[in-house]
Amino acid sequence: MEEQPIKIFRWLYPASWLYGIGVYLRNKLFDWGWLQSKSFSVPVICIGNLVAGGTGKTPHTEYLIRLLSNCGWNVATLSRGYKRKSKGYVLADAQSSAQQIGDEPKQMKGKFPDIRVAVDKDRCHGIEKLLALENPPVDVILLDDAFQHRYVKAGLNILLTDYHRLLCDDALLPAGQLREPAENKQRAQVVIVTKCPDDLKPIDFNIITKKLHLYPYQKLFFSGFQYGQLYPAFPQKAQSGRFALNGTEQLLLVTGIASPVPLLKELKPKVEHLEHVAFRDHHHFTKNDLLMIRERFNRLKGSRRLIVTTEKDAARLKEHPLLPAELKPFIYALPVEIKILQRQQPIFNQTIIDYVRTNTRNSNFPERENAYTT
Repeated sequence: MEEQPIKIFRWLYPASWLYGIGVYLRNKLFDWGWLQSKSFSVPVICIGNLVAGGTGKTPHTEYLIRLLSNCGWNVATLSRGYKRKSKGYVLADAQSSAQQIGDEPKQMKGKFPDIRVAVDKDRCHGIEKLLALENPPVDVILLDDAFQHRYVKAGLNILLTDYHRLLCDDALLPAGQLREPAENKQRAQVVIVTKCPDDLKPIDFNIITKKLHLYPYQKLFFSGFQYGQLYPAFPQKAQSGRFALNGTEQLLLVTGIASPVPLLKELKPKVEHLEHVAFRDHHHFTKNDLLMIRERFNRLKGSRRLIVTTEKDAARLKEHPLLPAELKPFIYALPVEIKILQRQQPIFNQTIIDYVRTNTRNSNFPERENAYTT
């Protein structure tokens, strides 16, 4: 399945121009100091993008959680909790639902139960609440999707751009998907080109590097997805644990993510038959949606039928009160992680570790012999 070409609605350029004026003035108010950015006493790493769409922020945040936790630091994540039903600051616990904290924070808390996961639209307030925690205190805070939240002055900004829709090829909203002009990439110290294909050639790296035209102080990395083994969303209902595809399966893929194309490319060659039900990113499933999913699943043939979804979608489905019980044994989630390409993983890892070690409140952390693994 081929990636769709970038769509730019040129007839909307006048509206983009007006939008751009507003973005320019807002950023200038911060640059001139009329709006204040606040720094904090712990390392704060922002993982964000310039576009209104998915660039893989959550898998990259999870990569940093693994890396920093393995170094012995107490990690906390903070996001706004997109489409949650609660208000204000919420610190997640084992009982927190996607309705309370959002599907992506719910996913991260489920995968990393020992870290602090919090949501707050007011990131400054959220950071202050996290810094007040004790036993143990927070050593480093990861801000998920906060590149435009300039009230926080992150010590390290990581900017993601999709290989299939590079920020330098895009246009401002509403003509394109950029939230702010591409030249505002200058606020990032690290830029990562995400969702790169495995067969990317050295010449492709060189072409993209030239197109992005980064500044000398910025480091450029490339990443791709690597998928794990399917696991049951309802293990108490499933007939088996981890599920390995062998080419005889009939799958119904259910997604509520911004870009399902990499997932389709991963699964389609590995199964006998695949059907896809696509919803918008962070979609809240309705009763009719679930009935339609049941109907589509019942059309599949054979003994190896599965409903496959993302971990983010599974976080919402698992707590949905209207999910038909007969579907639960067949629903499996496909985990995804990122890998740093072009043999850059040691350099990337050390960049992150050096920043945190230099800026941490606790200067007693020892040097690690192997800082390059996650």
